Amino acid sequence: MAQQYAPTPQEAEDAGSADTDAYVRLIALLDAHGARYRVIDHAPEGRTEVVSRYRGHPVAHAAKCLVVMVKTGKRTKRYFLAVVSGDARVDLQGLRALADGTYVSFASTDKAEALSGSVSGTILPFSFHPDLELVVDPGLLENPEIFFNAARLDRSLALNTQDYQDHLRRIGAQIRPIASKGA
Repeated sequence: MAQQYAPTPQEAEDAGSADTDAYVRLIALLDAHGARYRVIDHAPEGRTEVVSRYRGHPVAHAAKCLVVMVKTGKRTKRYFLAVVSGDARVDLQGLRALADGTYVSFASTDKAEALSGSVSGTILPFSFHPDLELVVDPGLLENPEIFFNAARLDRSLALNTQDYQDHLRRIGAQIRPIASKGA
């Protein structure tokens, strides 16, 4: 399977460091690849609908990021970072089918935060953990920019969508229909 997490250029050197800040890793990754983005500071908020108003864009342009657990056997699980438009829901059964799983649910908050490296409401549309597979709904990629909290409740990024797509191709992430409308 292709590597689906996003290591920074210094990942090999820093692999033993468990306290690497997700925001710093994100910025380092984006800068290393010349990505076009804007930093947006705002009042602390993790709810997609509210923070979209703060940032001044339609909810559909937000990247909603959720960690989903799919059981693929009696004792085997896969974790997915499901990224959909802010006005959509993750189609859990579709994700279960995509993974050829037997059961699907949202990961526990503790597990989601451990795998994503950030607290709920600030999960990035990037994976820095090898056990967190990135899958993105193509509907999110229809806008010129995507917006997301940047591993912090008080800071977001507006990222050029083409640069995000380039990243997805580089790491071999899946782009599959995993959304149903209705936040």
